[in-house]
Amino acid sequence: MMAKTVSFAAVHFCVAFSVGYLMTGDIMIGGALAMVEPAVNTVAYYFHEKIWFRFKTAQAKHSTTSLYLRKAPNPLKALNPLKALNPLKALSA
Repeated sequence: MMAKTVSFAAVHFCVAFSVGYLMTGDIMIGGALAMVEPAVNTVAYYFHEKIWFRFKTAQAKHSTTSLYLRKAPNPLKALNPLKALNPLKALSA
């Protein structure tokens, strides 16, 4: 897994350098951008994950308190005669 991370970091560096160089025509600015952008992006990702976790936690808490609003399963779905006659389904069970 570490090889994949290092590979992605190299790709990220090359993309940041290429975009900076193509937009400015300056190797120094492209290099500076390639060094700064991934570092800033890493910090932004950290805060994004914290906010995302908080959102998912709040969403899970909300969904458990509103269980009574969920639709009840259809009992007639279990009585599908085609499922009962399927020989492959019977072998896999």
